[in-house]
Amino acid sequence: MLKAPRRGFTIVELLISLAVLAIMLALGAPSFAEWLQNQQIRVATDAVLNGLQVARAEAVRRNTPVRFQFVSDFTAGCTLASNTSNWVVSLTTPVGACNVTPSDTTAPQILQERLAAEGTNSAVLTAVDSSGAAASAITFNAIGGLTANAEGTTAIAKIDITNPQSGAPRPLRIVVTGGGSIRMCDPAVASPDPRVCP
Repeated sequence: MLKAPRRGFTIVELLISLAVLAIMLALGAPSFAEWLQNQQIRVATDAVLNGLQVARAEAVRRNTPVRFQFVSDFTAGCTLASNTSNWVVSLTTPVGACNVTPSDTTAPQILQERLAAEGTNSAVLTAVDSSGAAASAITFNAIGGLTANAEGTTAIAKIDITNPQSGAPRPLRIVVTGGGSIRMCDPAVASPDPRVCP
C-alpha cells in the first residue's frame, strides 16, 4: 500500500498570501490610527465628565461647596490651567498643594485627581467660561448647582476636547449649565440629532 504524498503550501502560495495580508494592513492602518486617536478624545471626555459628576455629587453628599479644577501638574508649585487634562476635585483650591495625597482632612482636601498621561496624552482640552474666555475651575454648591469660585475666577461653562494628531478629528464637548447640569455633546452634528451641542 502506497502512501499519498503529503502536500503543504508552496513558497509561491505563501508569498501571495503575505502580499495580500500586507495590502490589507496597509489599507486599514490609517483608519485604525484615526480610531485610536478618536478613542483618546473619548477617554479624556469621559474622565472629565466623571470628574465633574463626582464634584457635583460630593457637593450634594457633603452639603458643602466642592470644586473641580484643571491644574498645571501635581507638584507643590501647581497652578490653575485651562488647557490641560490634569484635574483635581477638592474642597478648597489646590493651588500650590497639588502634591498632597487625597484626603478628607488634609488641606486642600483633595477628593479625586487625574493625571493627563493616564490614557489621554494626545487629547487637548480647552476650558472656557460663558463669554468664551479661558476658565480653569468650577464650584458646585450643596444642591448641585453652580456657585462662585472662591478666588473670584469665572466658572467653566464649556470644555472642548480635540486631538491634533488625528487626520480627521472628531471633537467632543462638555457643557455645564448654570443649574449644574453636565452634558457631553458632539459639535460636529446638527439638529435634530440628540448629540447636538446647545
